[in-house]
Amino acid sequence: VTGSLPISLQSCQCLAWKPRPVGLWPCPVESQHVVAGYSDGTVRVFSVSRTEMELKMHPHAAALTAITYSTDGEMILSGGKDGIVAVSSPRTGMTIHVLADHKGSPITVLQCTRKQYHDFGVEGGELWLAASSDRRVSVWGSDWLQDKCELLDWLSFPAPAGPEGLDSLPPSLAAFCPWEHGVLVYVGFGMQKEALFYSLRKKQVLRKISLPAFATSLSLSPAAPFMAIGF
Repeated sequence: VTGSLPISLQSCQCLAWKPRPVGLWPCPVESQHVVAGYSDGTVRVFSVSRTEMELKMHPHAAALTAITYSTDGEMILSGGKDGIVAVSSPRTGMTIHVLADHKGSPITVLQCTRKQYHDFGVEGGELWLAASSDRRVSVWGSDWLQDKCELLDWLSFPAPAGPEGLDSLPPSLAAFCPWEHGVLVYVGFGMQKEALFYSLRKKQVLRKISLPAFATSLSLSPAAPFMAIGF
């Protein structure tokens, strides 16, 4: 097909499960979906029960590097190698928002969390963050049904000049802290090898945890104050 790579040359760069509906457990297999981001800039939604692709969208001109669903599963957030973030509807196949705030640096993380507007003084029932490889993190408040998306905070973490001979720097990774309200955790190449706990309310780093090396992966436990960090 003109303008597309042969299927054998495309690669699946990132994946995310559609969240289960609130109050529905176990989640029926027919409602389970996986969204995938590809190297040709496409986003594809797959049905688990039918083992087939249900939807294909093309919101990006560059390869995808991060993807996630909104907390209600009604929107798909995708980030590309060029730093562009797109918000698309899996119901209509339309892209409703394109954000260029991180343009020029690959998106490394996209994450959504359920938060109400009154928690942080912005409208919407959801917070989400985007991190890019240039050590920048943006935090947004959104109400997709009302077509609202408001920047809540913009973080930029300092770092020394990249060491010679290192092909790629450790990734910039961020996540909302499940056990500490209004806090996000950040790890990445910086002045020190450490994990930073940043308060969205106080607009400052609350504390730092020293690490034995720069992290290359990060996951926070949803049930207890534990972090899993890979090096």
